[in-house]
Amino acid sequence: MRVIASSLRKGNILELEGRLYVVMTAENIHPGKGTPVTQLDMRRISDGVKVSQRYKTTEQVERAHVEDREHTFLYQDGDGFHFMNTENYEQVMVPEDVIGTQAPYLAPEMKVRLSMHDATPVAIELPARTILEVVDTEPAMKGQTASSSFKPAILSNGVRTMVPPHVAPGTRIVVQTEDGSYVERAKD
Repeated sequence: MRVIASSLRKGNILELEGRLYVVMTAENIHPGKGTPVTQLDMRRISDGVKVSQRYKTTEQVERAHVEDREHTFLYQDGDGFHFMNTENYEQVMVPEDVIGTQAPYLAPEMKVRLSMHDATPVAIELPARTILEVVDTEPAMKGQTASSSFKPAILSNGVRTMVPPHVAPGTRIVVQTEDGSYVERAKD
């Protein structure tokens, strides 16, 4: 299926010269003078090689046919990450390089969307937000305003993030799975 370059987003699968690539970042650049372009950073699925490509925003590119299916995360072992298809209960093993930097946010029983191309997992989409517990952070400073300052914290999955001063160890917070940034205190 051919699409214009400016419509591509992170996680899309492209077919270039007979090989499959997953889009890592897609940025539309509109210079003051000249033609707008789309800058794509991609990873070749077959061997993991990273490639940067630049297209005119109106240029057509070939998007590969992939099936997005809901899966449940089961466990991780030395081979990779194991998921179960929620429709037919088949198990799928996903290599570590497909999961990438999102691995710390996977939790048992988490529902994710796996993109499959000819029964091979090529990309994963986690829920936009997840709830984690703050394990360690600095104590709040007296007189520190809550509106503009943040302090470093370590979450239960080992990821470091910045949180507002009122957040103490043991607090459950909502974070973005894309970059680990603080959203709000958990409502539970």
